[in-house]
Formats: sequence, C-alpha cells, structure tokens
Amino acid sequence: MTLTVPEAARRVGRDPSTVRRWIRQGRLKATKVGSRQMIEEDALDAVLNDEQSPLPVSWQTMADGRPMPNIVAALRRSRAGH
Repeated sequence: MTLTVPEAARRVGRDPSTVRRWIRQGRLKATKVGSRQMIEEDALDAVLNDEQSPLPVSWQTMADGRPMPNIVAALRRSRAGH
C-alpha cells in the first residue's frame, strides 16, 4: 500500500514534518507523484524498525544495577491515551 506523507505520519504517530525530514535525510524512501511524496508501507515499517535499535551496553543498566526503563516506550504509551 502506498501512503501520502500525512497518512504515513498518522500511521506512526508523528508529525508530517518528521516524515518529510526522514525523506530528505534519505532514511525513508519516497516517490514523487506530481507534487506529493508517496511512501511504501514496507519502507515506513523499515524506518520504524531501525528506530528501535538497542541501547549501548553502558546505558542498559542504571547505576545501582537495575535494568534501565524504556522511557521512550513509556512516553509513547502516555501520549497514545490523549
């Protein structure tokens, strides 16, 4: 399935300017059709999977040895409720 920038942004819960920045940076492949950028759903999924890369080893635990909480996931969950 092919998505426009606003559709892709809604799908991943990001601002359209973020999706456009990914395209400009070359992180997200898009095809120009007229004045619109069209994005393949598979390409969008690939960008999201890359974004979920693991923390460096030194960041995986807190100073007291407990595992580091996933703060980004917690923020996304809290924002999803709004």
